Amino acid sequence: MQVMPEHRAVVVGVDGSPNSLAALHRAAREAVERHARLDVIRVVNPGAGSTPRPLHTAKEWLRLRDLVAHTIPRTQHLTTRLKIAHGRPGEALAKATEHAELLVIGARVNSEHGNPFGGDTVPVVRSLARCPVVICADQTAASEQVP
Repeated sequence: MQVMPEHRAVVVGVDGSPNSLAALHRAAREAVERHARLDVIRVVNPGAGSTPRPLHTAKEWLRLRDLVAHTIPRTQHLTTRLKIAHGRPGEALAKATEHAELLVIGARVNSEHGNPFGGDTVPVVRSLARCPVVICADQTAASEQVP
């Protein structure tokens, strides 16, 4: 007898960048197709040694709520949970995948550090996530350059 998880979820990391918005679109589609909840995570790094400030966290949550409301069509029947996590993005997103079916993140195509996936979040997530990871990039800039 197969036991189904009580709360199926697709997790997506969002920071407002075009790549994270592409990830949000993809994650919403995945959640609908999987009949899963969409967990939208915004990671805030309060800085080394400092503690999260409640007012700052509340403002970030409101920004996240507005961003999701403007990105996901209202016609999609989707249960969505918004969360502000504190810490390093790669570690916080990987921790959010404890019971997830899928993690979707955005990544720059290239970074100033030479990483083809951009920054240090992708390698950390790929090594620590407890579920499959989908990496998205916003394709509008590339398609606008094609004659």
